[in-house]
Amino acid sequence: MKMSDLIADMILDMFDDNTPTVQIQRNDLANRLGCVPSQINYVITSRFTPEAGYRIESRRGGGGYILITRAESKDNALMSLINSIGETIDERTARAHIYNLSYQHVIDDKAAKIMLSVLADVNFRELEKESANKLRAILLKKMLIAYIN
Repeated sequence: MKMSDLIADMILDMFDDNTPTVQIQRNDLANRLGCVPSQINYVITSRFTPEAGYRIESRRGGGGYILITRAESKDNALMSLINSIGETIDERTARAHIYNLSYQHVIDDKAAKIMLSVLADVNFRELEKESANKLRAILLKKMLIAYIN
């Protein structure tokens, strides 16, 4: 298992059903896992994103900490992502969002595979890049809304 997966799993294990917030001291977690603190930062910024339904707050200094708050429901995470997409999205960014949603168990594997196949560049090769990215954004939003309903 990759170090980033271990870090993410450890942070996810800190959440319980009654508490949507986890407080982490970066250096302590890095020492426990035998990694550098920047790896903790990388995992937090790449996997615990607003699109995945998390809010991050940090306080620097000797007694500093990172506070991770989980959205109250998967629907909130999906709506947050839908609202953040904008008018265009490239395949790489769309894939990253879908992988993240799947990894966080916001969407199931079957839905992720369907979305990935629909949004693949091969489906848009007859269109100009800008038009393809606009259509891809529309389709991704529609699929996420359908998943909520």
